[in-house]
Parts: sequence; structure tokens; C-alpha cells
Amino acid sequence: MHRLIRVVNTVLMSSAATQTAQERALRHVAELASGPPMDPALRVTLNFHPDRLLHGKPILDAMAEGGVYHSQFVTGTSNGGLTAHPGGDRWRWESRIFDGAYDESAAHERPVYGALNFRRKPVGGAPRFGSAHFRLTARTLTRSTFCYPDSFLEPSDFGVAARMGLIELACADRQDELDDYIEAQVHASVQLQCDVEALVLDPCYRGTPVEDAALRLGCPVEWHPGFRLAVEELRRHPDYRGQEYIDLGTQIAVDGMLDPRIIGDSARAGLYDPQAVKKVWHYLARFGAPWEATDGSVAPAPTEEAVLDGLGIGAPGMLGQVEPTVDQGPAPGGGQGEEHADNSSASPVSAGASRSVSRPPRARSDSTTIRSGTGHRGTGTSLSPCSPWPS
Repeated sequence: MHRLIRVVNTVLMSSAATQTAQERALRHVAELASGPPMDPALRVTLNFHPDRLLHGKPILDAMAEGGVYHSQFVTGTSNGGLTAHPGGDRWRWESRIFDGAYDESAAHERPVYGALNFRRKPVGGAPRFGSAHFRLTARTLTRSTFCYPDSFLEPSDFGVAARMGLIELACADRQDELDDYIEAQVHASVQLQCDVEALVLDPCYRGTPVEDAALRLGCPVEWHPGFRLAVEELRRHPDYRGQEYIDLGTQIAVDGMLDPRIIGDSARAGLYDPQAVKKVWHYLARFGAPWEATDGSVAPAPTEEAVLDGLGIGAPGMLGQVEPTVDQGPAPGGGQGEEHADNSSASPVSAGASRSVSRPPRARSDSTTIRSGTGHRGTGTSLSPCSPWPS
């Protein structure tokens, strides 16, 4: 009997040793998760600012060159805290959540961060990190892990596609709209041409270098209803982030209005504290979001490929999909708030991005447009598992 136990333990240790870091991370979180399988029509989104520079290059151009969406461990930029280094907060949080699975891993092997868009917001699951978002395919759900609230708060509630009890928790909670997201960690490489259903942009970027660069990514391009905030409305909320950010927003507004492109121009100018500009973005994201978008255009229609077979651990399609696709290494491209996109200290695209009195018209809520490739239209009805945004 003792010999049999030793043999079994040896086999188990050998099996664990041959697993990838991604597989070990997924298995660990799956053991902590509980709840029913998630709706396979839900999507993970990666929010970011599309007009920033990454190491001196427009971020979308950098993404097009690499073809991969990288984490801040690779890019060295972030819209949150830049702590992605051994011993830093991000490193420590990942070590805790994934039981050390990535402690010895290369930077490009680590997960990227997004949000489960369980409320089907037209602007993505976590707009505090940027006006644009990549909407990932259904296949990425089975190699994603989730937590609520954000990992920097060191949560104790976790989920995977097969066991998703976090939506109920989030629906029962009362958070500010910018904090009302279920964090997603997507494991293994995110390839723009095969893991992304669409890049969804704000209409203020129509006819700009941002749109031109987006069309070169190799994934469909769509448009959400758009962020716009009048200075008059901005001034009604001095207690949200502070009067100094009301004053800054008023100063940089064009014709009494703010939109993502205007804020990006101000970030590029380098005349203001990047963290202050980020707080102005929070005002725009919180009070200038497309509240009137009620036509359901946010929810992608499930396709045959979207049906999640084998959501359970060990079933075909779960950990079998964790094997990383061919990564092109730590290319200069990158892209969510916590990832290679925002770093509010980074600069937006300068060419063609100067302020103008004439702004592109705001898109109607029914104007989601596919400019390249194929993608999902809205279903025409809201399928939100709880109150649609805002609650």
C-alpha cells in the first residue's frame, strides 16, 4: 500500500511538473471558484486609450507590428499602478491569486487584464481604463480567470467560465459605475487576429490616424455610442474627484465639451500632470457615458463558435486551450488600463490629433459599424443578468 501511495504521488508530481504556468494558474483558481457556468454569450473586454504612444510609437501601430496584446510586465506601461516587477504589488497579487504559478515565468507568459462585461456596457466592461476596448472571442473565456473586486484589493472570491458566482456578488454590490467590474485575467497569448472579435472605438476618432491604425490590426473595427461631457454637467460634480479636476477639465474643453480625443490631446501636450488628466478622464467616463444606449446593441449575438463545450475542469476545451499560441515575444506593442494601453503619462498620437472646433458627430446608439472583417451586430434586446448599466 505504501509503495502504491508513493507511485501515485510520483505520478501526480510529474504531471504537475509538465503543466504550463497557465495551466497551473487556471487549475488553482478553478479550485477556489464556485457557482454556475457563465452565459456563453458574455465577453471579456480589454479597455485602453487608443491614442497613446508606447515607447514613442502610436500604440495601435505597435500592436499591429507585434500582433499580440501584452501585459504591463512586457510593456512597462499601465493605467493603474506600475508595479509589474519582481516583488512589486502586481507581482505579489499574481503570486497570491495563482499560487505562485508565474513566479518564475517570463514576462510575456503572464496574463493580461480586462473585465467580464456582464452588464454588456457598450463601452466595455471597465471604461475607467480607456474609451476603446477589444472584445475577445468566446474561446478565450475558458482560459480566463476572474475575481471580484479588483485584484489590488486582494479579493477572496474567484471564478472561471465553468464556475461563475461572481456576477451575483457584483449585482448585489453597490459600487460606483467606474468600479463596477469583474476583473478578468486572460492566460496565454492574446493574438489580435484570432482572439479578438472586434476593436470598439469612440466615434470621436472617425477619420483620424487612430481609425487608420485600427484598420491595420487585422480585426474588425466597430464604434460605440461615444463619450461626451459638457462643462456645465462637469461642474455639477466637484466632490467626485475634486474641484481642481473640474477646473482642469473646464480649461481643456473645446467649445464647452470634453471627449476622449480632447483629453488625449491634452495628455500629449505635456502641460498637465498626467494623473490629473487621468482624473479628468474619470469624470468623462463616469458622467459622459452613453446612458441612453438602450437598444441592446452592446450584446454580441452568440454564434455556433460561441457555444462553450466542456466548460468543466478537465473537459475538452478547458485546460486544453491553455497551451500558448505562438507568441512573437516582447514586441513593442501592447494594449488595458492595467496593460499596455493607458499609462496616462504616455502621449497620444500627435499626427492629426490637434484640437479642432469641428468635432466628429456623436454616433447614435444604433450606429455600431463594422469596418473590417466580420463581427457581431446587436441582438436588439438586453440580456443582462442584472440591472443594465447604470443600475
